[in-house]
Amino acid sequence: MGFGSYDESEQKDQDVDTDEDDGVAVHENDHDGSVSFDTEASTSDLVDRLGEMKDEE
Repeated sequence: MGFGSYDESEQKDQDVDTDEDDGVAVHENDHDGSVSFDTEASTSDLVDRLGEMKDEE
């Protein structure tokens, strides 16, 4: 099975004009906090509910 025509000349010597200052700052929104949940449901109740949600799809 092929993926269409392939022209090697299109793959050679690609000059890409990039500006390194326009990059994405991946650590700009790092968070060192914690998360907690207050619930009276047990783990098995939550797992059962998750199963119900998956069945609804």
